[in-house]
Amino acid sequence: MNSLRIQRPDDWHVHLRDGAALKSVAHFTAERFGRAIVMPNLKPAVTTTELARAYRQRILAALPAASRFEPLLTLYLTDGTSADEINRAKDAGFIHGVKLYPAGATTHSDAGVTDIKHVNAVLARMEKIGMRLLVHGESPQPDVDVFDRETHFIDTVLAPLVERFPALQVVFEHITTAQAVEFVSSARRGVAATITPQHLLHNRNAIFSRGIRPHYYCLPILKRERDRRALLSAATSGDPRFFLGTDSAPHEKNAKENACGCAGMFTAHAAIELYAEAFDSAGKLDRLEGFASHFGADFYGLPRHTETVALQKESWVVPEKYPFGDGALIPYRGGEPVGWRLAAP
Repeated sequence: MNSLRIQRPDDWHVHLRDGAALKSVAHFTAERFGRAIVMPNLKPAVTTTELARAYRQRILAALPAASRFEPLLTLYLTDGTSADEINRAKDAGFIHGVKLYPAGATTHSDAGVTDIKHVNAVLARMEKIGMRLLVHGESPQPDVDVFDRETHFIDTVLAPLVERFPALQVVFEHITTAQAVEFVSSARRGVAATITPQHLLHNRNAIFSRGIRPHYYCLPILKRERDRRALLSAATSGDPRFFLGTDSAPHEKNAKENACGCAGMFTAHAAIELYAEAFDSAGKLDRLEGFASHFGADFYGLPRHTETVALQKESWVVPEKYPFGDGALIPYRGGEPVGWRLAAP
């Protein structure tokens, strides 16, 4: 198959940043996707409905004039989040989830939840009114090995949470392990997961190929080859519990290439093309539309898009860098080829 036309996809997990950085990257997502769940881990974090409303306006202002892209906002869950704030978020209509960051787990997560018990009342309210919980599933404690943080989180936090709130809708975001695939596959109704392109295309060897490769460092970190294969099998299975979420996370070049580099991979510039490459490698291109365009919309209770996008199996070389505010952004595959191209509308 050398060409493919699918209903316009959505990205159910993306970082658009803010200010000049937002203006530098938002158009990449808008060119490929009809909607995107936008992460709230700004500085300061998007912790209230009014902060989310203002951020939404900044995103819309940063888009090309003719864009019909719709940002779907989220709130950042803290120990101090109130049930009343969850009600306000639901009533606003443009907030589609609440993001759980375990404190210290990833970029700008210091204000995250320190103990899941602190937010039981909020989770109960979310369960009652149908607000989705979006989970960064890692245990950040220093005595937990970085490659075992996801599995540890499943056992100690997520599995008990899903049982304790049996009607709460949960998205286990950017899963990275065979254990996570097994957990979601066997979980009760209302539990789903997103999978990134980098976790479908690479294992942890990519971080250390011919030296330290900071632009392959993300959190959750790339895992073993058996994990990558399990993720690819899940993504291409046609199981509606697994759907697209890039976790595209741009950082300025100097923030990645230093002694304490930031976690995150920028993939928005070639996102749907990279998924096509992964699905093509598995001989399952016919399953891409469900994963990219149907399952996430269905889980979030939103209509599928009627318009389509076309993909062509044609190699192109990614620019080595893109402008990013006052600096530069090194994209995934910068200076290297991608095997599929988004066709002109």
